Amino acid sequence: MSDFKMILEANPVIAAVKNEAELSKALQTEVGIIFVLFGDILSLKELADKIHQKGKIGIIHLDLVEGLSSKEIAIAYIKQGTVFDGIISTKSKLIQAAKKEGLIAIQRIFVLDRISLVNARQHFVTQCDAIEMLPGILFRIIKELCSATHKPLIAGGLIEDKEDVMEALKAGATAISTSKEEIWYM
Repeated sequence: MSDFKMILEANPVIAAVKNEAELSKALQTEVGIIFVLFGDILSLKELADKIHQKGKIGIIHLDLVEGLSSKEIAIAYIKQGTVFDGIISTKSKLIQAAKKEGLIAIQRIFVLDRISLVNARQHFVTQCDAIEMLPGILFRIIKELCSATHKPLIAGGLIEDKEDVMEALKAGATAISTSKEEIWYM
């Protein structure tokens, strides 16, 4: 079992924050992992420092950062210029570059129909530490994907309440990510 999988199992609810106010709230919770879904190249260091100072794991969604390209140099910047622990991306080449730099790498996939489900399976060969599947309430699909990979699966998107969290975990997800603050306190 990977170290990151053990961390996810110990922290099955991940705060996904979309702005500074949500980050401030998440930093006051018991949540151990924070997915940062906003920012720009000028704010990344400060965002990472805030999370790191609270002893939490900070993972930046590179595809959502203004001013960073989808090239490998962005990974070098995250590694050398911030204290973020890892990245999320839909781009496999960034996942591979993050792994080379020793960062946690989460491959984000969207499962919207059967074609996207088939295409999602090709991401299982990347060197990612985990796969984040959106939307996270497709419990039958969670079971199917978990049986096809040995990587931890994080369910995110449209998770509204404790029942959704429990169903996702029961279906095989290792953790869930949510921007719904009430769930951060579960």
